[in-house]
Amino acid sequence: MGTTEGTGLGTAGDDGAVIAIEAARVWTPEGADLLRGVTWAVGPGEHWALLGPNGAGKSTLLSLAGAARHPSSGTVTVLGGTLGRVDVRRLRERIGVVDAGGVLLDWLPVEVAVLTGATATSRPLWDRYGPAELVRAGELLAQVGCGELVGREVGTLSQGERQRVRVARALMADPPLLLLDEPATGLDLPAREALLGVLAALARTRPTLSSVVVAHHLEDLPTSTTHALLLRRGEAVAAGPVAQTLTDEAVSACFGLAVRVRREDGRWSARAAATWTARGTGADPAPESRG
Repeated sequence: MGTTEGTGLGTAGDDGAVIAIEAARVWTPEGADLLRGVTWAVGPGEHWALLGPNGAGKSTLLSLAGAARHPSSGTVTVLGGTLGRVDVRRLRERIGVVDAGGVLLDWLPVEVAVLTGATATSRPLWDRYGPAELVRAGELLAQVGCGELVGREVGTLSQGERQRVRVARALMADPPLLLLDEPATGLDLPAREALLGVLAALARTRPTLSSVVVAHHLEDLPTSTTHALLLRRGEAVAAGPVAQTLTDEAVSACFGLAVRVRREDGRWSARAAATWTARGTGADPAPESRG
């Protein structure tokens, strides 16, 4: 797919990639490396998991994908627009972002909070909305299982309800790309399962939507996950189709802990391997007793 004429933006780049990152490095003014030459591509309809321990560079990489920051070196192209050559304000309008720290004003009615996603603002811009936008906000709330919340103020919602409202808000502009930064963090079991069910349903009903979910735990991944990228210390440990990437060896190397990975009914889990020990960034089999 090509780009939209006159804007430099589309749903994907000329090579079909929704996200195309080439040899991206990010370092701080003090010289600390946050990313070390990461290359990554996301195609239309792909749903990626971005996994790694604290400090691995997950949020930094997601900020590049969301056009929220530029790389220190390397190339980042999102929805056909290359950072440094495109108006990032226009680009961000085409990217849905779900962040647990994202601003939802407590005093807004839920449907108005969703409506602000059309303008990517925290407060409503009433001159930018019409009847169609109001209807769409209600429809999106229903799609994420929150239709009964219409009329309630955001401040009365549970954390799980807030997260699903954030998903509805992120979809308000009908973005081709959805980025979710640890969306299940802090949720109890029912709230997490409700959220993951919403994400799986989105993949079924929006076949061209691409998404990236940042997570610490494999248990927080929806069944719709198609690909995975494992990061450690700013470098890619493994990347590719999820079944080929979320292996004992790759996940153990990513987290520096020997783990065993399981998949059941489309859901993933990982636990420490009781008879293994981790060494360095990988894991070696070890007997239960060394005598």
